[in-house]
Amino acid sequence: MAVPFLSVAQMREWENRTWAAGVKEEEVIARVGKALADLINNVTEPGVRILILAGKGHNGDDARAAIPHIVNREVSCLNVVDPAVALRQIDSMLDSPPDVLVDGLFGIGLSRPLSEDWCRLIERINGLGSYVIAVDLPSGLHPDTGDNFGAVIRADTTLTVGAPKIGFLRKSAWPFVGKLEVAQDVGLIPCPFASETYLITRDDIRGIPPRRVSATHKGNYGHLAIIAGSRGYHGAAVLAAQGAQRAQPGLITVFTQENVYVPIAAQLRSAMVQPLVPTEFEIRDFTGVLIGPGLAARDISPAVISLVRRIWRDADVPVIVDASALDWLVSEPVPSKAVRVVTPHPGEAARMLRATVDYVLGDRVAALREISSKYGGTWVVLKGYLSLIGRASGPIYVSNRGNPHLAQGGAGDVLAGYISGLLAQPRLQQRVEEVLRFAVWQHGAAADHLTQIATNWTIEELVEVIGQIRPR
Repeated sequence: MAVPFLSVAQMREWENRTWAAGVKEEEVIARVGKALADLINNVTEPGVRILILAGKGHNGDDARAAIPHIVNREVSCLNVVDPAVALRQIDSMLDSPPDVLVDGLFGIGLSRPLSEDWCRLIERINGLGSYVIAVDLPSGLHPDTGDNFGAVIRADTTLTVGAPKIGFLRKSAWPFVGKLEVAQDVGLIPCPFASETYLITRDDIRGIPPRRVSATHKGNYGHLAIIAGSRGYHGAAVLAAQGAQRAQPGLITVFTQENVYVPIAAQLRSAMVQPLVPTEFEIRDFTGVLIGPGLAARDISPAVISLVRRIWRDADVPVIVDASALDWLVSEPVPSKAVRVVTPHPGEAARMLRATVDYVLGDRVAALREISSKYGGTWVVLKGYLSLIGRASGPIYVSNRGNPHLAQGGAGDVLAGYISGLLAQPRLQQRVEEVLRFAVWQHGAAADHLTQIATNWTIEELVEVIGQIRPR
């Protein structure tokens, strides 16, 4: 099940209820240590040198508990009580800093500003150039607000314990958290708290798409219309169509500007391609519509913009809007049971709200709900670090899959196409929330898979992989 983002007070209450149920703290610490070791073994190569910095609290106990389970690595542990002493010890290693550093200095119990010595130690750690894995949260980060206590360990990966902390959703925390992972099964009793925000787990995306039965044909899987592409931006239409193909709807037709018809049609084979004539476009032949990828040229006609607004307002099939077309939407009612999805990045979200990017990033949950309310209760996929999925009311889901190598032109086009290819299928149109969780997770997981192979992968390779990553 999805894992709630929790406050420190909720984490403490969860722990106390666990101890009251008869679970021993030592048992949980041992399981956290095993989970940490498993992560270290998975993300590092045999033979690397690992330095564990263990504080005097339970965060340090968790880090020390990993040592027996780390295999074929050179592991040393520095128990840190006095930061000035630890700084001298680390200085002595500067000629040969560790490949990996495990941050077990402070956990959620830190509640006061750090001394100058602690700040200097953290700054020196951040300057080592080691790959940093933080236990529960980066030391010095406020788990509720995402602010800091004077200095913060800059982690490449954070293995948070039990549940992610609400402060991780704040922009101020992002440079320090890095890749967020959760040690979920550590012996705590089932989480007693609900939340507004939930991290997507593998269990949440199982069963999408459902297995196909034998006696079906392409007519059973829908017909997606894609309105995309313009002069200078024809590749976006191609990538969106290819992303949609990976979702395997029955048919795909791309409608594009006549001046880019030839290059788009030349790159697509199973997808049909037609010049877009706004006055002739009819919804009746389609079970889903994607609008926006590559519709960025200045010569987009008012008739196209009017068509986009008409489809958004009137269509009774799922409509997904991305990229430049987001700017053309107007705040007006849509059919009560209609499926509407928008997929903005923070800059596009800011334009939709007539606000600034800082406004959106200052509280992305509130911004998502505001967009949804403004545009008829639409589903919103707010892209970025820890992408959000939700609408004006109800839970908001957070994906921790993906990495900075997705910051390439075309990544969003592939995602929009993949979402649309799924939602065009009639059997999935009553499962919108599940589809969106799966698609965003799948998109990020495909990027993570490619990055394990090589960091210089391209968006064309993302198209080849999306849809193939299966939860284990």
